Amino acid sequence: MKLKSVSLHWQILIGLILGVLLAVVSRIFQFESFVIEDVALLGDVFIRALKMIIVPLIVSSIISGVTNLSDAEHFGRLSLKTISYYVMTSILAILTGLILVNLIAPGIGANLSFQEMPEGLETSVQSFSDLLIRIIPENPLAAMARGEILPTIFFSLLFGFFITRAPEPYKTQLTGFFQAVFEVMMGLTHFIILFAPVGVFALIAKVIAQTGFDAVLPLFKYMVTVILGLLIHATVTLPLLVYFLGGISPLKHFKAMSAALMTAFSTSSSSATLPLTMDSIENNAGVSNKVSSFVLPLGATINMDGTALYECVAAMFIAQVYGIELSFGQQMIVVMTALLASIGAAGIPMAGLVMITIILKAVGLPLEGIGMILAVDRILDMLRTSVNVWSDSCGAVLIARSEGEDKLRVLKSGRA
Repeated sequence: MKLKSVSLHWQILIGLILGVLLAVVSRIFQFESFVIEDVALLGDVFIRALKMIIVPLIVSSIISGVTNLSDAEHFGRLSLKTISYYVMTSILAILTGLILVNLIAPGIGANLSFQEMPEGLETSVQSFSDLLIRIIPENPLAAMARGEILPTIFFSLLFGFFITRAPEPYKTQLTGFFQAVFEVMMGLTHFIILFAPVGVFALIAKVIAQTGFDAVLPLFKYMVTVILGLLIHATVTLPLLVYFLGGISPLKHFKAMSAALMTAFSTSSSSATLPLTMDSIENNAGVSNKVSSFVLPLGATINMDGTALYECVAAMFIAQVYGIELSFGQQMIVVMTALLASIGAAGIPMAGLVMITIILKAVGLPLEGIGMILAVDRILDMLRTSVNVWSDSCGAVLIARSEGEDKLRVLKSGRA
């Protein structure tokens, strides 16, 4: 059977399994350094290639998407639907985590020795007001060069909107130019995606070779709480929303997004996975570029359901370990701060770990408690990133349906 005849998501799954096997064998026969230093180079090359296309893909997709919107009313309606969906699902995720961490109480009676907080972590935290100000770039090109996604999105949205207000022939010329750039970027994206199985193989092998399984056992109850919350949100909450609100088959949609979800799992980066997410949502699920180019880049930056749930559980776990009982009011502060912190979290590996310091500060918990969860953060990061991308994709198909797109390939049987 030729490799070309194997679907991409199966190729990625095979790469993931082979990566796990290589890591396990390397730890048994003690050649982890070869995996971590040499094999991992393949993963690093794949990640760099994905990062290379993120900014031009976001700029061209958002601008071409906005210029395809018929009027300002359409733009405002799409924006309102997108933000409303993101806030609603993030709050549902946080409340799921809050209920579970109170029921299971993984930190009660735990006696954990832990590392100190990583150096420089606290200094990398910004207040939410600073975050809002930084959305407006002083220099858009500098923000793009630094890979700052929120300012890039903000500028692209404005630029695209005012192209629609430009006089002819400039409006037509600019619209055609950015549409052409977007088509070229999608072609480049398809080329890079061909190497996803190799990249996933190398990335997963490196992670397991580095962390092993010994660090998991002392934090097993905490991990179970986070994973259970992520599972409930991903397999119950979001499927119910797409099924009843959009008439969409969750199983068909999951199959359509499987390649993107496995890439998100291995890279731990919703931003790096964005090219594959856009490719899957358009070519497999059938969502129009008009919707996907607006909803997905924004979602990869501000819609972090998995991260929000994790931050809530982690903060409550740290409080329980220290024997600090948080009142209902303080727990609501945790919920709201987790929402805001997840919006501000970058779509990169371990971003949630950085943002959790905001929550700990908000309710007066010791920042050193972060050291307790460091050992298993990478494993949970992979899972919560997959949930983040899954939520983005569910939002895209729901919003597409609300915009009257009735030719989606993921609709329930019998729906038009």
